Amino acid sequence: MKVSDILHEKGSNVLTVVRSDSVSKAVDILGEHNVGVVVVLGDVGEVCGILSERDIVRRLRESGSSALEGSIGKCMTPDPFTSDLDATVDELMGVMSQKRIRHMPVVDGGKLVGLVSIGDLVKRKIEQAEREAAAMRDYIAS
Repeated sequence: MKVSDILHEKGSNVLTVVRSDSVSKAVDILGEHNVGVVVVLGDVGEVCGILSERDIVRRLRESGSSALEGSIGKCMTPDPFTSDLDATVDELMGVMSQKRIRHMPVVDGGKLVGLVSIGDLVKRKIEQAEREAAAMRDYIAS
């Protein structure tokens, strides 16, 4: 299964912000939509960063509540790992496990087209294992 298949199933809506937005704006978006990450876009719509709950917690620990009024550009993880539409679930699971990341923006032609999480990948692997087990049971029963 490829990333394009996952996005076809789950959709390609991604919550985004720009680096000049305040961290408090990002917190509002995260809370309102009950998500853990937003993608940060640059001046021409390119992916330039990712802002996660962990990034915000680290910044709050360093700077206290004043961090909320700072810009996302000072808090985000710059230049995140990205995927293209042709990457496989196994490829992404390897990268995400090795790099210890939970979300990966999907880019096509330099533009953001979706976001996949480690949960999306695990869900697909479980579904695949269940299909294979059912096929094996059917084979044995016949």
